[in-house]
Amino acid sequence: MTGRLAVTPLRYHPDVEHVEPDEPQTARELAETMLSIAEKTYADSGHAIRCVHAKSHGLLAARLEILPDLPPELAQGIFAAPRTHDAVLRLSTTPGDLLHDSVSTPRGMALKVLDVDGARLPGSDGSASQDFVMVNGKAFNSPSAKAFLRSLKMLALTTDRLEGAKELLSRVFKGLESVVEAVGGESATLKSLGGNPPTHILGESFFSQLPLRHGDYIAKLAIVPASDNLRALAGTRLDTGDDPDVVRHAVERFFIEETAVWHLQAQLCTGLDYMPVESVEAWDETMSPFVTVARLVAGPQAAWNEDRSVAVDDGMRFSPWNGIAAHRPLGSIMRLRKLSYEKSAAFRSQRNATPVSDPVSCPFAHAGSAAIRNTGS
Repeated sequence: MTGRLAVTPLRYHPDVEHVEPDEPQTARELAETMLSIAEKTYADSGHAIRCVHAKSHGLLAARLEILPDLPPELAQGIFAAPRTHDAVLRLSTTPGDLLHDSVSTPRGMALKVLDVDGARLPGSDGSASQDFVMVNGKAFNSPSAKAFLRSLKMLALTTDRLEGAKELLSRVFKGLESVVEAVGGESATLKSLGGNPPTHILGESFFSQLPLRHGDYIAKLAIVPASDNLRALAGTRLDTGDDPDVVRHAVERFFIEETAVWHLQAQLCTGLDYMPVESVEAWDETMSPFVTVARLVAGPQAAWNEDRSVAVDDGMRFSPWNGIAAHRPLGSIMRLRKLSYEKSAAFRSQRNATPVSDPVSCPFAHAGSAAIRNTGS
């Protein structure tokens, strides 16, 4: 990419955020609620799993190729210069318990970019990676931090209970969501409750939903299908009736022979009046479109197995607060999530045989050559 941007982005300054006085208390309650989910599933299984996004559907070795000749406003942080990074990619669904895939909830993509340079965010000093955590919806499913806490408390009450009832409710919510989409809409609430359409996860686009610094500017990020084989899967329905892991098996079949290419894109904030940092709504793409800054490539491989699950599901954390200061998360919900991510990783690390650590290189990209550096979190 060469030339100038079609928009004039707003420069970052500290006043773009507005911290509420009771945020520390809300953050503690949020972390306690998330840990209650982990404690329930650990008591039932004897194995500590994530408080959210517990079920993985793909664990992939990938590479991130930063594009050359980006405009200066986009050439920021890890995107400042053309370079190729090894990366780890985790595909997941949102609940904190391991459900049959017929309970179709929002999907997540967590990207860990390895061997990055730059001043670190607080709490990530022992790491050399940059994490981006995304979901297949442009808007966050709660309108405020306190509403997010209330929703999480309700979710905690249902963790690991009445899976049959969850499957029934999921069918109802999927039906309602199809009605909403038929008239050109989308409901983040219905999708979060089990109404996400049972589509192929590799056809999905993923979004940071919440903003972060883009060096001297402010952005939201997206990862969207770029290769024809991924685009062909957009909207493809999976039969979730009999196979509890149908999403994972579809990913495994794809990567037997196929190579996936996604575009990583940035949407720069051009004005706080209509693209506020503290809002959870999607930003208007007519005011500032998403622009590609990198290619994410994953070649043929064993997309999921027990060894990879131990290495990633048990042994890694993905947090928007694990990264460099140039990509600092912004907004109240991002701020409140920091403590929860830390507590969740510590809970797993203290109870499982494989402690949580940060990889120096992808542990399954080159068998026998990877080293893991423990971060203690």
